[in-house]
Amino acid sequence: METTSLVLRIIFGVLFCFAGIMHVIRPNIFKHFIPEFLPKLAINYIFGFIEFFLGLGLFFSGTVKDAATGIFILMVIFLPIHIWDATKIRPAIGSKKIAFLRIPLQFLLMYCAYIMYKNS
Repeated sequence: METTSLVLRIIFGVLFCFAGIMHVIRPNIFKHFIPEFLPKLAINYIFGFIEFFLGLGLFFSGTVKDAATGIFILMVIFLPIHIWDATKIRPAIGSKKIAFLRIPLQFLLMYCAYIMYKNS
């Protein structure tokens, strides 16, 4: 299980750092996920920095538990957004089928965060 956790840490670390950078350099990609009543650019940058630093935290043994906990919390926060997106006439990315598939994917990501937390 330690090998699985290490592989997950590397994959999640790279993906979260990449996603965080993309929030800052290409904010238009994510703007459709943010509800209209929120300041889109500010929310985009804030979550981009959070994702980047959580991903970075997975590369250092002293911060893995905190980063995995943060990723789990972030996935819980994003879950209602993905549900909301799936109920829209035109989901932000892809078809309705893909939007609905992202919902169970959130639970898989939360479980992976749990594995990283438990095995660090």
